[in-house]
Amino acid sequence: MIFYDCSTAPSPRRARMFIAEKGLEIETRDISIATGEQLGEAFRAVNPRATLPVLVTDEGTVLTENLGIAAYLEARFPEPPLMGRNPDEKGLVLMWNAIVEQQGGAPIAEALRNTHPAFKDRAITGPVNFPQIPDLEQRGVERTKLFFDLLETRLQESPCIAGDAFTLADISSFVFVDFARVVKMRIPEGNTATQAWFDKIQSRPSANL
Repeated sequence: MIFYDCSTAPSPRRARMFIAEKGLEIETRDISIATGEQLGEAFRAVNPRATLPVLVTDEGTVLTENLGIAAYLEARFPEPPLMGRNPDEKGLVLMWNAIVEQQGGAPIAEALRNTHPAFKDRAITGPVNFPQIPDLEQRGVERTKLFFDLLETRLQESPCIAGDAFTLADISSFVFVDFARVVKMRIPEGNTATQAWFDKIQSRPSANL
C-alpha cells in the first residue's frame, strides 16, 4: 500500500490518525498543498481529482476519500474496531461522521477558503479553480459556532461521538475542532464536556503525528 499524505491539511490527518490507531505502517508520500504539488502532473496521474488523502491498495485500487480509505482498512484490519462493533454501532458511526463533516468540516473550510490569501481562486478543492466569495466567511463562522454547540450537547450524553467507544467519528470531530483554529475559533470556555473529550483524544499518540 501507498498512502499519499499532507502534513498540514485536516483531511489527510484524519486518515493518518486512522492508520495509526490501527497500528499500521504504510509507505507514505507527503504531498505539499502549500506549493500546489497536488495539482502537478505526477500526483494527478494518481488522483485526477487532485485531492488528498489517497490510499493505493496492494491490489492497485486508488481510494481518494476518507470514508473509502477507512472502510477498506477496517475490512482488512478489523482490530481494533473503529467503525462499530455491531449493526447499530456501525450505523451510528457513519451517521455521526456524516454529521460532523457537514456541520463542522464544511463550514470551517468555507470560512477559511473564501478569505485566506493562500486560497485565492482556490475556494473549492480539486482541479478546477473557483474564486473566493468573501461573504461566505461569516456564514462559515456562524455554522462553526453551531457545530461547537452540537458537540457539547452530544458529549454531555455520550462519552464519545458515536457512543461509548472511540471511533472514526471521534477522529473526524477531533481534527475539525483542532483545525478551527485557522478561523480563530476554539472550544468555547463553558463547553466542559467537549474540552474533556478533546483533551483525552489529544493525549493519544495518533493525535500527535
